[in-house]
Amino acid sequence: MSTPERTCPACGSRVAPDADACPICRTPLPADRAAEARRAPADGAGRSAARAPASPFVADLSRRLARLAQWSEAAEPLGVELPRLPPWAEEAAARSHHPEPWSEVVRGVERLAQRRIAEAFARWEERTSARIARLEAYSVDSRLERSQVEDAVHAARVGDVAQALAAFHQVDRVVALKEHHLDQARSELERLLAFLRDLEELGLVPSGEAAEVAGGLERELRTGRLAPLKQRLRLLHARASSQLAEAFPEYVAQMGDQLGADRRASSGVGADVRELAVAARAIVLGRPEDGARRLRALKDARGLAVPRVAGGPDRGPA
Repeated sequence: MSTPERTCPACGSRVAPDADACPICRTPLPADRAAEARRAPADGAGRSAARAPASPFVADLSRRLARLAQWSEAAEPLGVELPRLPPWAEEAAARSHHPEPWSEVVRGVERLAQRRIAEAFARWEERTSARIARLEAYSVDSRLERSQVEDAVHAARVGDVAQALAAFHQVDRVVALKEHHLDQARSELERLLAFLRDLEELGLVPSGEAAEVAGGLERELRTGRLAPLKQRLRLLHARASSQLAEAFPEYVAQMGDQLGADRRASSGVGADVRELAVAARAIVLGRPEDGARRLRALKDARGLAVPRVAGGPDRGPA
């Protein structure tokens, strides 16, 4: 194909197709659009080459390194540290013209990570089985979680790390939630019993009531019906608090009289009276357990007699 002739518009001289100015009169020449169009395919090919995707190995390496990073983060709650390629090695692998050796290195890191995860899951299975057994001892249904533990351990052993870690997080979250509800009920039960024991020592509830209540509440706790149990605990606590609130003005007054008459410990009476006031204030401010505990400690420390108050249990002759 012949190149079209080009002339200078000023002097009419022939000029080269790619000339910027006339060689005779030096007149600037407009761009040759046809020549640019002929050069365009070559330029486009260069840009296409520049945009060519990286090698398949680089893309696969990035995917596998990202997966290792995800495993490492998700496995932290298991208490296991997974191997990782250092940053310089990742960069060297991405730039390497001979990627096969690096690919083998990454496979080795993956195998080591999978082995450590499988070992961590074996330890986790032992711990979680003990936690589930405790829940089942209190009739908390955990059959699904026990099955999910077995599935997670199996997935870890066969190398399905993503599935194993997903199951681990699910089981651990549910078991922890059930433990929280059980522990909360246990804590409220113990708190009530301690309160009743203090009231027993203060002569405000019949002797042996705390033990009797403990037996019934413990049986109810082991049925796994935590919501009704918590409702009963609140009812018993409110009843005991009411008994204390009704009796404490007369009770505190009689204890104050005993402290005032106790001349053998006159040097410490001032501190004891202040402690008595603190206990009374705690009851008034809605902290009955704190008030009862302080009254009992003061009575025991000073060897005070149990005051007789209206509404208190009959303790027989003094």
